[in-house]
Amino acid sequence: MSDNPQRENPHSENIVIEHPEPVDTTLPMVIYALYLASIITGGLTALVGVVIAYVYRGKGPEWLERHYRYQIRTFWIGLLYFCLAGVLMFVLIGFVLWLVAVVWLVIRCVKGFKGLQEKRSPDNVDTWLV
Repeated sequence: MSDNPQRENPHSENIVIEHPEPVDTTLPMVIYALYLASIITGGLTALVGVVIAYVYRGKGPEWLERHYRYQIRTFWIGLLYFCLAGVLMFVLIGFVLWLVAVVWLVIRCVKGFKGLQEKRSPDNVDTWLV
């Protein structure tokens, strides 16, 4: 007996099994790292990160697209939270809200990193919370 079944049956169809190309998750990881660095840089690296996310969305599998959407939403919602905290600094509650916004950002980035490592989309992409 032969190990090749196609030799035994010359009329069988050729079956081509395509191996999906491995998905490169480097860029989304860089975006999450830029978001985390924005805590120190005052948001400048987050601006770079959201531009990258806008440029590369629509160029990957569905689960990766959800990461880009999650990153874009994280930027805009974070901008709102940090601006609100900045305005309320005059009332002193802004300092507490700024810390809460930092914790929120870190949690979202960690969830994103974890999802990328597991090759799945982040949970609750459309939420305003974590």
